[in-house]
Amino acid sequence: MSGPLLAPDERLSRVLVRTVPDAVTERLSDLGNVPVAVPVLVLAMAYSVRRCRAWAPALTAGVAMALVPAVIVPLKEWTARPGPLEPWAAGYYPSGHTATAAVAYIGAALLTGPYSQRPWPMAVALSLTAATATGLILRGWHWPLDVLASCFLCIPLLLAVRRAATRAVGPAA
Repeated sequence: MSGPLLAPDERLSRVLVRTVPDAVTERLSDLGNVPVAVPVLVLAMAYSVRRCRAWAPALTAGVAMALVPAVIVPLKEWTARPGPLEPWAAGYYPSGHTATAAVAYIGAALLTGPYSQRPWPMAVALSLTAATATGLILRGWHWPLDVLASCFLCIPLLLAVRRAATRAVGPAA
């Protein structure tokens, strides 16, 4: 692999990996596991359907989560980037855990946030996504660009959820 960002990415990773105890970074990384993140989105989907009596936002969020592997896995196979601590392994770019966390937590905030003028649902969602990404980098399971790419790849999915949630609530909310 080559490119202008590869060397700075690897340098940054070498500085950051294992600067925090593994027990902490492993717990942060686990926030991006499907059994942890997806139930949060499912609860928000149920709340959204009950609150706005419209299925479109919840279904859009569910489809967005279902599309995460369709977006991430082909790129992992195509790039075959090795991991920071496992140079013999491949498929680290982009980060599936970060994408799962972003779509689940930010998607949940988008589904629940329109009903409140409070900024805390999105602040919590962004914090959980950032915690996941940070844990993955500090633990050495992903390069910094792996998690950054995942965040960018999730933007179209999350914009679709936002649009559906905004339409369901209406402009007065």
